[in-house]
Parts: sequence; C-alpha cells; structure tokens
Amino acid sequence: MSSAETMPPVPGAIWSALPVPAFLSVARDGHETILDCNPAAELFMSTSKAHLKNDPTFDRLSIDAPMEEAMARARLNRAPIFINDADVCTGERPPVVCNLQIAPMNDENETLLLLIAPRDIAGRLGLTRSVKAVAKSAIGMAEMLAHEIKNPLAGIAGAAQLLSMGLKPADRELTDLIVAETRRIVKLLDQVEQFGDQRPPDRKPTNIHDVLERARRSAVVGFGAHMRINDDYDPSLPDALADPDQLLQVFLNLIKNASEVQPDGGTIRIRTYFERGLQVQGFDGRRIALPLHIEIIDDGPGLPAAIADNVFEPFVSGRENGTGLGLALVTKIIAAHEGWIEVTSRQEQTVFRVSLPMSSTLPATDVRKTDHIKEPR
Repeated sequence: MSSAETMPPVPGAIWSALPVPAFLSVARDGHETILDCNPAAELFMSTSKAHLKNDPTFDRLSIDAPMEEAMARARLNRAPIFINDADVCTGERPPVVCNLQIAPMNDENETLLLLIAPRDIAGRLGLTRSVKAVAKSAIGMAEMLAHEIKNPLAGIAGAAQLLSMGLKPADRELTDLIVAETRRIVKLLDQVEQFGDQRPPDRKPTNIHDVLERARRSAVVGFGAHMRINDDYDPSLPDALADPDQLLQVFLNLIKNASEVQPDGGTIRIRTYFERGLQVQGFDGRRIALPLHIEIIDDGPGLPAAIADNVFEPFVSGRENGTGLGLALVTKIIAAHEGWIEVTSRQEQTVFRVSLPMSSTLPATDVRKTDHIKEPR
C-alpha cells in the first residue's frame, strides 16, 4: 500500500467536509468572537468566511438559549455540551430549529467548537412526502368524480335557465341560485382535473421577474385591486429552469391567497433574492441546489392554527368557501420543478417562500466564487 493511501486526511480537508455549520469561537474582551468557520457555515450564514471572522459570535447568530453560560461551562469543565431544539436566527430569515454542540479544542486560547445541526430541512422533506402521498390518494377519486359529475351539472344549469324564462322576475331567485351554484361546482371540478394533470412542465431558462410582473399586473387590475402590491427584486438574479406558464399560475395563486385574507386592504410584498444553501434530491437521485428564492409576504392575520401544519395538503382551506386545492396545486407544480415551497406565519405576517434551481447549475460547494451572495439583511 502506498504512503498516499495510508495517510489520513489533512485537518483542513476534514474541516471543509463537515456537513453541518461549524464555528471556532474564542473569548475576547468578555465576548465570544468567531475565529473561523467551515463552508457549510458560509452556506448557513449566506456570507463568506472573510466577512464572519473576528465578528462577535452572537451578533451574527441569534440563538434562543443561554449560550454565554453554556460556553463558559464548556471551558470550565473541559467537556462538550449539547443543546437540543434551539431557535437559531441569522439576519432576516425566520428562526431555524437546530441541535447545538459545544466542545473545547484543548488549546491555550481556550477555543470552542460550535456545531449547528439544522432540523428544518428534514422535517420539511417529511412534510412534502406526506403531501404527495395524500395528493395521490385524493387525485384518483376526485378526477373520476369530476368527469362523471360535470356532464349532469351542465344539464341541470341548462334546465334551470329554461325554467327561468317562463317565470316572473320575483320568482327567478331560485333558478338563478341553481345556475350560480352549478357554475361554482363546475369551476371546482375544473380545478380538480387541473390538479390531476400529470404532464411534466416544459422547463427552460426563465426570467423570474418577467413572470412575477405578469402576475402582479393581473392582480392589480383584478382580485388584488384593493391591495398595495410592492416589489423588492434582486436585479442580478439569474434565470430559473422553469415552465413560465406554470410559474405564473403559482404566483397568481399565492398573490390571490394573500389578497383574499385581507378583504379591507393591506400590503403584499414580492421579494426575490439569491442564497445558496438549500438543496433537495432530484428525480434521478442527484442533489440539486435551489439558490433562487421568491417570497410573497402579506401583513394579514396569519394562518389559522388549525391548518398551519397542513396548509399544502389537498382540500385544506382556511376560508369558508375555499376549495383547498389552490395551495395543493402550487405544491404539485413546484415539486414537478424539483423546487421547494414553505410557509412561515404569525400575526400580521405570512411569508410563502418558493425556491427554484437555476437554468445552469453552479458547483454546489463553490459558494465563495459566486458574486450573487449577499450579506444578511
């Protein structure tokens, strides 16, 4: 066996290969300071090591746990400390539930190793699989029923219209109600059939902002005329690999949802930005980076607690007359694009975030060579 085969990997290679964010922290002037971080930490923080080094650790990381006390105990006892289910926030992004490990490096500077293991991706992947399973079971039955019901409904609506022709205006209320209700049901059945469409999207390089502008203009002159719709676009965003017509449907649905929860008016903010870090497993098993992010943000009442965890499932709706298929269709389209959708909601702010692949994929680990990386805002 050659010497090259028996040599262990160098420490720098191990450090770079760690799959979770890792930081080296040292106490300076009574405050924890970042000495170093690995590439996974750069992804997690959405910035480079050069911008993180020598910054106060907990100015960059907001952690809902007594971290100063935990780090002092790790140094004093020369033993690792584990903290589970802590909320970790970086910049404007919502908190991420993480498991933390703090361990002394046994050097004269009393350096500590801080490992952060986010739990949100695994949980959201489980939710997506659950949604797909529910969707498949619902699609088969709903599609069959939709086809069988639409023809008789057309006959009922036609008969009601004929009946109304021989009635006095005061007596037409019931026939008008029949026609209106049959049209509503036919519209619902059209949505069911659309939800069951299994054709793959026609993906090609697509300018996200062109699609968003089409959706915004449609909303302003239609269902969202009572809302203020502002845009916050990153002009340097590269093209997505997407079907523009299907994406238009996604954004129209999300903007319409935000408009309908505020019948008396409010503000919708459409934000785009570039951020490496999120990866999913593609249809062929390879890992796909999703650096293009689109957020639809409203200042409404937030999602009802009863449906917050199941909002993407078919036939789940927070509105009295909602079909519960709009967000399920959005989820289906984004999944077909090998993308990701998630929602965070609280009183006076709901954020739907869509993440998509670029039309040309950059190396997943080459973050520092990407010009689009931004500082946390």
